[in-house]
This record gives sequence, C-alpha cells and structure tokens, in this order.
Amino acid sequence: MTTRIVELRRGILKKNDELAAGLRDRFASAGVLVLNLVSSPGTGKTAFLELTLREMRTRGVRVAALVGDLETDNDARRLAASGAPVRQINTHGICHLDAEMVAKHIDGWEGVSLAGLDYLFIENVGNLVCPSSYDLGESIRVAMLSVTEGEDKPLKYPGLFNSADAAVITKIDLAIPCGFDRDLALKNINEIRPGIRVFETSAKTGAGMVAWLDYLAEHARFL
Repeated sequence: MTTRIVELRRGILKKNDELAAGLRDRFASAGVLVLNLVSSPGTGKTAFLELTLREMRTRGVRVAALVGDLETDNDARRLAASGAPVRQINTHGICHLDAEMVAKHIDGWEGVSLAGLDYLFIENVGNLVCPSSYDLGESIRVAMLSVTEGEDKPLKYPGLFNSADAAVITKIDLAIPCGFDRDLALKNINEIRPGIRVFETSAKTGAGMVAWLDYLAEHARFL
C-alpha cells in the first residue's frame, strides 16, 4: 500500500511539473515575472502583497495577482482595492495551489493579458508544507514568516525555505514587543538556505519595502 501511495504522488507531481514547465514558457514569452508567495495563515501575506501592489502601481508598473484560499474571496477583494487586476482561486479544501489551477485562471481577464503585465503575484494557500512541493511556473518563490511566529519556522519547515529564492520577515514593527530574536531567525534561515536574500518588512510602517521593490525591479531585467 505504501508503495502505491508513493507512486501516485510521483505521478501527480510529474504531471504538475510538466504543466508548470509549460506555464514558465508562457510567462517568459510574455515577459512577465511571476512570484509565488508562501506562508502560514496569519503571517500578513495579504497586507504585504496589498502594499506591494499599491507601491508598484504608483511607479507605473503593470501588476496583477492570483489569490489562493480554501473558501471566500475576502483576500482578493482586499487586494483589488489596490487597483490591480485580481482573481480568486478557491481550492475547496485542497491545501495548496497547483499548476493546473493557475493555468485555468491566467486567461480571460477583462482588459488584461499576460503580455500586458510586468509582474504576476500568486498568493498561495496559507500552508508551509504542501505548497513547497508544487511548482506553479514561477520565477521566484518567496518564503514568508512573521515575527509573531517565532524564529524556528525555517528549522521546522525546511522544505519550503530550502526551495525558496527569497525570504520575507513580516511585522518587523512588532519584533521588540514579541521578543523576536532577529539574529537567531536570520541564522536559522541561512542554515537551511545559505545566502538567500532576506527582507525584513512591515506593511504597517513600510519598513523594508524599498529594498523589496528594488529587488523585484532588478530581477525583471533578466526576463
């Protein structure tokens, strides 16, 4: 029985990887940089992305977002307030997005096409385990954690941080009240993913956002 489960999982991931490769080619052809944001629930991913979208739009950058949740469109409506095109993906109990879900939602936006975008952000379902196994065709995978979650998240969930291209620490304005050990958190992140770029941010104060936006602009040049 165990062997069959392993074989089934391999088959599912193989199909997903093939679909993701096709998506990556489409994104590259369209010249759009795609980012997959992954965190646990409550990290502040939506607030961080909302501020990112607002700031990028003020710079004249063409951005859009896909939002993954089990149910409701609450986060999508929050992000749409930024003025960016946003689409909701409800997984109805599935703990992650996959390439097929993304493929079904990137066409047919009113007045928007992939070629008309500079960046597409994918806000994954709040989960630190399942999303790390599913390639969505993204250029950059971002692992996120908040100061309220503790410094040991990278050690507890190495699969996500090891597969990430960048890490974002959120709610940095609460670091002192929460007793957050910044040095230990950075040490743990680098233990799992040596040399990874880390951004310390606050959606409330705007701390760290300039460095984050500069990072995005830098990577767009390589498309």
